[in-house]
Amino acid sequence: MVGNAFYLQDRLAAIIIFQVLVIPCSLLSFSANLPVSSSSSSSAATNNSYNVISYGAVGDGTTDDSKAFMKAWKACCEDETHNSALVIPQNRTFLLKPLQFSGPCKSSNIHFKLAGKIVAPNKKQDWIGSHINAWLTFSYVNGLVITGDGQIDGQGSAWWSHPCLNHLHPGITCKGPSALVFYRCNGLLLSGITHRNSPRVHIILSNCYDAVISNLRITAPATSPNTDGINVSGSRNVTVKDTYIGTGDDCIAVSGGSSFVNISGISCGPGHGISIGALGKGGRDQAEEIHVKNCTLRGTMTGVRIKSWQGGTGYARKISFEKIKLIDVNNPVIIDQFYCPRQINCQNSTSAVELSDIRYTSISGTSGTDQVINLSCSRSHGCTNISIERVYIKSTTPGKRVYAKCINAHGTWSHTVPDVKCLLP
Repeated sequence: MVGNAFYLQDRLAAIIIFQVLVIPCSLLSFSANLPVSSSSSSSAATNNSYNVISYGAVGDGTTDDSKAFMKAWKACCEDETHNSALVIPQNRTFLLKPLQFSGPCKSSNIHFKLAGKIVAPNKKQDWIGSHINAWLTFSYVNGLVITGDGQIDGQGSAWWSHPCLNHLHPGITCKGPSALVFYRCNGLLLSGITHRNSPRVHIILSNCYDAVISNLRITAPATSPNTDGINVSGSRNVTVKDTYIGTGDDCIAVSGGSSFVNISGISCGPGHGISIGALGKGGRDQAEEIHVKNCTLRGTMTGVRIKSWQGGTGYARKISFEKIKLIDVNNPVIIDQFYCPRQINCQNSTSAVELSDIRYTSISGTSGTDQVINLSCSRSHGCTNISIERVYIKSTTPGKRVYAKCINAHGTWSHTVPDVKCLLP
């Protein structure tokens, strides 16, 4: 882990030096109104900087700039130098249809410099003919750095009430597109941007190693369904820190196959809190070394949660929640091994993901529900080695009693209000 830290510091230093030395892109850009020929495309980059305007992007918010972005990406990705940069300039709004920024790239570091605004189509018919599982996908791009004070707007409101592209027969479940997906992008750095109103999940990390996400602002209405802030699955050595997330679903969800995930400095709410899971729906799941620290949750539906479906197998272990501040949070501390959110066709199985080595330390604040600690573990596979220490949660209503509930949960507790006498040895 120390080696990874020095590696990331070296890369950040190299990026800073590169930014200082690059000639300002505004001096290099051609007019957006000029046609782009093959010769102009080859000269559109100087000092490894590729401005999307130079490749034909208009940036008026209504013109489809997808082809221009793909031309600029191809040139940037094929640059054989150590650092290359794709520039999205400020004071412009770029309309993009679903795109895949694919690697591997020849450059060992790709810097996606977002100063302007990127928007998705706001009408469903504009998605016809495209894959609708994701809007912007980065795959197999190692050393990808996305920074800037720009904005990504998924314009997802058309999907929230009816997530199907077309009107289908009743009983068919559809999912709208996730806005920003990273697949097998090792060494990812994502920082500074504002991300809003995704049709579904805002950011997905899938099978990524050594990723750092920081200083983001992710927002969607509290009523927008399934608009998770950040989902992490199948990934290792991931840091998410110093970010505000307020959406209609989990602020952060860590799913199966993930390990060594560190979450800190998160301001969460509205939303469904910070979750591990849901695990076990597809069979076997594994998650370990997930640590959540120094986070504030405000007005969320749940607080810190571990959730798994009945019928799964595998394990989730070495999980900690430490120094968590709760402000009017419903269901502040919860383990739910009977997870079935729609309460339709719920399984009743003796098989379950095994939970162990779970630590709750220095959690305090207020709850809108009376049941503030709920440790509902599988009746056939109890949770083991739970530690609860210095947890103080009271009702938002002065003087109202709060309590803890346990099902087959084993561990120890001390210096905690309410008491957790239901916790078994």
